[in-house]
Amino acid sequence: MDGKWGGAITPQKFRNSQRIYTNMALHLAWAFVFGVLGNVVSFLVSLAPLPTFYQIYKKKTSEGFQSIPYVISLFSAMLWIYYALLKKDAMLLITINTFCVFIQTFYLVAYFYYGPKKEKVEAVKLILLFNVFGFGAIFFSTFFLRNPLTRLQILGYICMAFSLCVFVAPLGILRKVIKTKSVEYMPFTLSVFLTLGAVMWFFYGLLLKDMNIAVPNVLGFVFGILQMILYAIYKNHPNKMVQDPKLQLSSHHMVVDVAKLGSTVCLEVNAVAPHPNEANTKHDHDGNNGDASNKV
Repeated sequence: MDGKWGGAITPQKFRNSQRIYTNMALHLAWAFVFGVLGNVVSFLVSLAPLPTFYQIYKKKTSEGFQSIPYVISLFSAMLWIYYALLKKDAMLLITINTFCVFIQTFYLVAYFYYGPKKEKVEAVKLILLFNVFGFGAIFFSTFFLRNPLTRLQILGYICMAFSLCVFVAPLGILRKVIKTKSVEYMPFTLSVFLTLGAVMWFFYGLLLKDMNIAVPNVLGFVFGILQMILYAIYKNHPNKMVQDPKLQLSSHHMVVDVAKLGSTVCLEVNAVAPHPNEANTKHDHDGNNGDASNKV
């Protein structure tokens, strides 16, 4: 065993090898645990838009609601499934993003079913831009690269850059909370789940030594903590009328709270839907104004 084979296996070498394999097994076990927990949290966050679509179902129209959160969520899930398939050892990325593809497709189908023609046209444009041409360009520009490691590295950078961009989206919500001194547009429960998801996916990426997954979730965790701090500061603050027209919400405005849960990067959507009675009141008020103008 000497010379060519590196010498005999001594008890010390055997113990070192055993320690290495034990550490690897422990890392993989913890990565699996955090991946499963990340799947659970991301699954719950993916269901966040259901109240929005319940409102759409009750009103029988998706007018006033935006399709872009669901289009972007679908695009993100497609990207991460592609990345996970190339990576080959990230099954937990595939499971949650497959669910995201399903649920976001369901949201878009419901949106199309109840959407006016103008909103349908806008949604089709977005789908073509992101899910057809955007994803197609990324796929064909990376899939045929000869070096598999280069292909995976480039795709990983694309996924990480996209996730970082998505995580910046809550800055608009934070600005709104600070300016209005109201947490009306930032539900605490959703902020908690987004922060938990960022933690789970960060440790999942860290244990797998995949910085493309881990790095974006550092930003997600920071923004999640900031949201909860602002909530604690302003939760008992009386609601303030928004004077800035840029921050004024119409009765049908949708607040999109985007925080990609790492690999899912599932967009976190917090839709502020009008209450039916509020909508009816507004309609009646508009009708009365119309009658008054006709009388004049």
